[in-house]
Amino acid sequence: MTQDSRPVLIRLCPFPPDLEAALAERGQVIDWPALAPAERSQWLNDHAGGVRAIITNGHVGAPRDLVEALPALGLIAVNGVGYDQVDIAHAAAHGVAVANTPDVLTDDVADLAVGLVIGLIRQIARADAFVRGGAWAGGNMPLARKVTGRRFGIVGLGRIGHAIARRLSVFGPVAYTGRAPKPVAYDFHPDPLALAAACDVLIVACAATPATRHLIDARVLNALGPDGVLVNVARGSVVDEAALVAAVENELIAGAALDVFEDEPNVPAALIDSPATLLTPHIASATVETRGAMAALVLDNLDAFLAGRPLLTPVSPA
Repeated sequence: MTQDSRPVLIRLCPFPPDLEAALAERGQVIDWPALAPAERSQWLNDHAGGVRAIITNGHVGAPRDLVEALPALGLIAVNGVGYDQVDIAHAAAHGVAVANTPDVLTDDVADLAVGLVIGLIRQIARADAFVRGGAWAGGNMPLARKVTGRRFGIVGLGRIGHAIARRLSVFGPVAYTGRAPKPVAYDFHPDPLALAAACDVLIVACAATPATRHLIDARVLNALGPDGVLVNVARGSVVDEAALVAAVENELIAGAALDVFEDEPNVPAALIDSPATLLTPHIASATVETRGAMAALVLDNLDAFLAGRPLLTPVSPA
């Protein structure tokens, strides 16, 4: 029997069929989640030296101990823009490059952010249920609130934050906060607390890092106030979810529209049960077009790595 000399790739999560097939064409793909702990240990004893790349997503990341167990590992390819579950400095210290898929999902995430803003303030999900449930026959549903004229605050004015700002600027004034002011026409505030106090709609679009964990806390939510709403399309860890639950339950804010959560797919019952929330299952990049572009970029980075060429979208250690 001819021995397979292709590079070994560890896949840490399932992917769409087209990406799965393309990976299988490029190397020997190890379905890591399918292996029991004892099987993983034995497999590493026998094959660790042959692994060249880990393929994962932003939610799963790559465990430090697995990186350390693979002496020939050279690439962690993340199918997503977020890489908070990968220790970039640790990977770099072990000679492992990290690549993600920025830019290709910017439009979809920004589009969803705007959709969540409109959906929450105009109560579109509740209106849909009102019609489907037959309640319309008994009279009109309560009035919603107006979107145009609201003051919008964006936490993080990177690629996605910029795209959100451009879309929302047609509805009302936009301000932002970040590590430093940028050469843009939007007003800058030094921190989320100051931004929340100056806006009606606070949109979270920053990267998830140790520094941004629970950046949106009880103080920020209190500053947003009883007429303000929170929208999160970043990562669940950026928002103190316990504080958010308390703010929603006690009507300290008017509502929250969330695509991400701290312990996905587990969502606090208080957020599910609240009429003041609009919830989606981490679908910001979930379109046929964008998922296809993300997969293509994962493969382009993998091909570049295997051919000894520079990565297209490397992630640099901070």
